[in-house]
Amino acid sequence: MRGQGRNYFQPVKAEIAKAVEQLKAGRLVAFPTETVYGLGADASNAQAVARLYAVKRRPADHPVIVHFDAADRAFTWAREAPEAARTLAKRFWPGPLTLILKRSALAKDFITGGQDNVGLRVPSHPVAHELLASFGGGIAAPSANRFGLVSPTTAAHVRADLGADVDLVLEGGPSEVGIESTIVDLSRGEPVVLRPGKIARADIEAALGRPVSEKAEDVPRHSGGLERHYAPRTPARLVPVHELDREIARLKDKVAVLAFSRPDERVDYWLRMPRNPQAYARKLYAALRELDSASCETILIEVPPSAPEWAAVLDRLRRACGTAVT
Repeated sequence: MRGQGRNYFQPVKAEIAKAVEQLKAGRLVAFPTETVYGLGADASNAQAVARLYAVKRRPADHPVIVHFDAADRAFTWAREAPEAARTLAKRFWPGPLTLILKRSALAKDFITGGQDNVGLRVPSHPVAHELLASFGGGIAAPSANRFGLVSPTTAAHVRADLGADVDLVLEGGPSEVGIESTIVDLSRGEPVVLRPGKIARADIEAALGRPVSEKAEDVPRHSGGLERHYAPRTPARLVPVHELDREIARLKDKVAVLAFSRPDERVDYWLRMPRNPQAYARKLYAALRELDSASCETILIEVPPSAPEWAAVLDRLRRACGTAVT
């Protein structure tokens, strides 16, 4: 199993046992993964999943990803596991990859949003692995926040967002990846990347030894597929670097800025971001939360490079803004 490579608080066995007990009783447990913190419910319990949807305020037809401790267990929830799925699982699981496959009888409508496919993932975070192994089944776990808002990357984010609506929060330190998993659809033959993540399209193509199709219009509904998602409450806009100075000068309200360059004294709140895409992704959601709490009227975000390694970050920023680049 891949480790986090960073310091984190490892819950003792008693806490894992308590979390399993809560899940088996139909309650909700938030837990860390390497991507973001998930809000977990027993994926075979319709009432527990209904409560998860209610707490998230998630549309009933928007499917959730089911998490497992191992590929063999995950694939029991699929009607078939094609060679491409097993190849990707062997290469990237445990890790930040979700596979969409034709569902088996174990994956009910309340998980899939009524679709004939299901999203499966085996996370690599040690706490998630211990929880899933001890639970012994699938845990439905979208991000542990209200639907459409900025995902949580710490236990404190979860508590701030959900409060008493979650029955237990397992600590696991800040999420190492910081953005959601790559989603690959294999339910319709040719592989299609539906959501970019740390595992890039080029990585998928290298593992499979063939090209991977781009997302089309008629794809399955999936996590992170809406135009506006991962969004702060404060209106945010993407601005090219050559337009940033002019936008700052033009705006008369209080402005917060997320940018690569050094702070501008005209700006009320400025956060400088790393120029490395993985480091940027790791800090992104905490940064958006910080700017969202700065009591500004607008958040301006400097557009990152258009290079392939920035695809996942740019996807999250575009959805956080809900608009195209200015």
